[in-house]
Amino acid sequence: MSQADKAQAFADLHRKGDPVILFNIWDAGSAKAVADAGAKALATGSWSVAGAQGYGDGEALPLDMLEMIVKRITTTSALPLSVDFEGAYAAGPSGVGRNIARMIAAGAVGVNFEDQKVGGEGLYPVAKQAERISAARATAEDAGLPFFINARTDIFLKDRDAANHPRLMDEALARAKAYADAGASGIFMPGLKTPELIRRAAEGVSLPLNILIMPGVPEPEELSALGVSRISYGPGPWRDMMAWVTEQASAVYA
Repeated sequence: MSQADKAQAFADLHRKGDPVILFNIWDAGSAKAVADAGAKALATGSWSVAGAQGYGDGEALPLDMLEMIVKRITTTSALPLSVDFEGAYAAGPSGVGRNIARMIAAGAVGVNFEDQKVGGEGLYPVAKQAERISAARATAEDAGLPFFINARTDIFLKDRDAANHPRLMDEALARAKAYADAGASGIFMPGLKTPELIRRAAEGVSLPLNILIMPGVPEPEELSALGVSRISYGPGPWRDMMAWVTEQASAVYA
């Protein structure tokens, strides 16, 4: 399959009520393991990729190294790959466009692109983030790809208290609409846990909704019934693997 064909195949996997499930990976080896398990597509997790190289999350991993890892995954796996690209390693639209081009050149067919100020405070204003998404879309169009821009809003992660989430929903939906208008392909709302709010989000956004598996989030079967189109496991698989390695090593050195 060409990169464009892979990008379209990946986009087509996002079906409301029949979500694509992404068990997030961190290198070519974990990509093979997940592919062998039956995955239809691959997605990295930023925390996982950084941690596997000894870096912290939050764009601490050098962009050159991330690009190398992405190339290695796309070279060794035939599955479509989406990259957790955090804030695209840039604040301004021109930098976003340049760096999205690097991910496309490395073989990716999509990215997660978040609206928090990585290394700063709070979220980008809606209009500013919309400009950044538009720049990413323009780059993808120049490359001739139906590139999947999974526009992530961190509004719920910034306030982990689920009791406060109902009052945040209107802003989240407003951001989702602005991001869709700017050229996003999907909307990612990590940290959203309550079934009623997940259903409201799925019904209130025009694009496929992505939910992150974390403690307190409904199981995939329920998420499917709520109208979710994409389910991600984020850093969970990497954390579990590292815990297993530590446990095994501890038994050796006990």
